[in-house]
Amino acid sequence: MFAMNQEDIQKVTDRLRRLCSRREYCVSDVMKKAVTALEGDSEAAGKVVAILIAEKYVDDLRYATAYAREKAMISGWGETKIRYMLSAKGISRDTIAEALKSIDEDKASGRLEKLMESKARSLKGDPQFKLKMLRFGVGRGYAYEAVVRVTDRIIELWKDSED
Repeated sequence: MFAMNQEDIQKVTDRLRRLCSRREYCVSDVMKKAVTALEGDSEAAGKVVAILIAEKYVDDLRYATAYAREKAMISGWGETKIRYMLSAKGISRDTIAEALKSIDEDKASGRLEKLMESKARSLKGDPQFKLKMLRFGVGRGYAYEAVVRVTDRIIELWKDSED
C-alpha cells in the first residue's frame, strides 16, 4: 500500500464535507467512507475524520439525536431498538442516553398505542393473538411491560365491546 499524498487527502476531505453538509453521519460511518476512499489507508482516514469533527461536520450526539427522533416518530421504534442500533454504529452509551432524552415520551407511547391497535386489527381472531402482539411490540423495541399493558388494554376493550 502506498502513502496518500496531501492532494488525495484534501479531495476526500472535501467530498466528505459535501456529504456531511447534506445529512447527518456518525463518526464510524464517515470513517468507513474515508478508509474506502483512501484505499484502505486508515491513518490518513483518521486524519480526515479528525478534521471533519473539528470543523463540526461530524458530531455523534447530533447524529444520535436526529436518528432517535426519526426512528421514534416516523418508523415507530421503541427506545430499546434505537439504543441497540446506535450502539451497533459505535456510539457511546452516554451519547445514546443523551440522544434518547430528545424523544417525547408521550408521543412515543401514543405511537405504541396506534401501532399495537393496528396490529391487533390484523390479528383479530388469531388463537395466538397475545403472543403475536407481544412479539410485535417487543420487536419494535418497546419495553415488555408497556407492550403487555397495551395488549391487555386492547383485549379488555374487545371483551367489553362483545358484551
